[in-house]
Amino acid sequence: MPAITLPENGYCAMTDTSSPPSDRPPRRISRRILAIWCRQLAIDRWRLTEGLKKGEGADATPLALISETARGVRIAAANKAGLEAGARPGMMLTDARTLCPGLAIAAADPAADIAFLEQLALWVQRWGPWSALDPPDGLIVDITGTAHLFGGEAALIADAREMFRCRRLTVRLAIAPTAGAAWALAHHGPGGAILEAQCNIIDYLADLPVAALRLDDDTLLVLRRLGLKRLADLHGVQREALARRFRDHRAPAANPLVRMDQLLGRVPEPLLPVLSVDVPLVQRRLAEPIRHRDLLDRVVADLTEDMARLLEGRGEGARRLELGMWKVDGDVVIRRLELATPSRDPAHIVRLFAGKLDDVDAGFGIELVRLRSPWTEPLAIPQSDLEAAREVHGTSLAACIDRLVVRLGVDAVRRPVPYASHIPERAQRWQEPLAPEKASQQELEFRARPLKLLDRPEPIAVLYATPDGLPRRFRWRGQVHEIERAEGPERIAPEWWRERSTSRLRDYYRIEDGQGRRYWIYRNGIAGDGRGGAPEWFLQGLCG
Repeated sequence: MPAITLPENGYCAMTDTSSPPSDRPPRRISRRILAIWCRQLAIDRWRLTEGLKKGEGADATPLALISETARGVRIAAANKAGLEAGARPGMMLTDARTLCPGLAIAAADPAADIAFLEQLALWVQRWGPWSALDPPDGLIVDITGTAHLFGGEAALIADAREMFRCRRLTVRLAIAPTAGAAWALAHHGPGGAILEAQCNIIDYLADLPVAALRLDDDTLLVLRRLGLKRLADLHGVQREALARRFRDHRAPAANPLVRMDQLLGRVPEPLLPVLSVDVPLVQRRLAEPIRHRDLLDRVVADLTEDMARLLEGRGEGARRLELGMWKVDGDVVIRRLELATPSRDPAHIVRLFAGKLDDVDAGFGIELVRLRSPWTEPLAIPQSDLEAAREVHGTSLAACIDRLVVRLGVDAVRRPVPYASHIPERAQRWQEPLAPEKASQQELEFRARPLKLLDRPEPIAVLYATPDGLPRRFRWRGQVHEIERAEGPERIAPEWWRERSTSRLRDYYRIEDGQGRRYWIYRNGIAGDGRGGAPEWFLQGLCG
């Protein structure tokens, strides 16, 4: 999807085509950008989706959304009551529970928040021709030439504020000639601020903090240490001094000069617009609610036939299907299906959905059934003779994988592929069964590897071994094995770019005991390497 680049200086050239170009020069109008900041996006999304189902949609009870981090459980967001009780985003859950013992918790879902924000991005196009995401909780809308349809920009902001209030969303709005200026006003300016096109942007925003430039935390820390706290302070510094200080910072979020130029409209700022996608959808609104399974199967079969015709006309096949069933009491049951390869075979799809409808409780009856395919891929029309040959010789591999996925689950059907890593336990990755392998995964070649690798290397006790030589005897799982033959060592160094400096070398040996059984063992570290105590021995694989 191509990005839309805002022109420099916040202007765009517009030509009146009602008269010849020579009669009237091009007219320049100022671009107008509406910035929307959803201050409590995660909390609002949870309240509208999960909270109402559980009867916890109100803000009277302190609530925090938590997420797992490397240092423990932390708070990702908190509602108004939770904030008043002392819970803050980024705080450890144990600390928040100390301040507020009655704090209710729920799991944060950043992916669901982004999906909800994408839906809002399409909805806010009621005020402008295109919109863009401003992750993690903002939106940008181009309202150039549309404000008069609402009675002016002040009336447009009032309409937007009322529409968001009706949807129970907490937002801050601002309008400015550039996306950077609108973002700064929405986050750090007065609510509903409007920056006129003829105003000097830097004079109007001079008292805002430097955080209004959308900089990362490290850059903000450097600016605070330099004594630059407001935009006026930053604008008064000579550009050459800042250019020398931040010359190695390429990303806009790490370079205050780039952000300042974008805010003032001196350089263009690319924005990726959100476009609606036409999702194939078919549905049946039933004259009488149905409660029996055979009737539901008949409706699903009719829908798959309709979906097959719709996809064939588009030259596509479905990779993901969603079957929605609306009950009389207002409850909705959703069943999802993901296919290994694009398909529009009705019989195959009906067979897969049959295994997902056994636990559907129709209640007082189902009155609407809808089938949609949110993920499709191009699929050419098959040759009839090849399809007939497939039916004669048996089920295709893709159909077999689809049946296994329905029976065992999506995560239970995977295929191992080689990965470019010389560490044995990292030399393999799992991917979807029919996904193509990447060429970079087959670049490394190794010596012979055992047929079976243990899930985790098991420690063994080497009873006799020369300091840096071949092992002679080892104990594993309570049994002592005399080593008759040994081959090695094959030395494997740690991946220094991802390991700690205390990681040790490995010396691998292929050994054979007196009964002819072969093993793959290694010594972790060498004596006197300064990275720990005495070397340790492990058994990692069994040879054929």
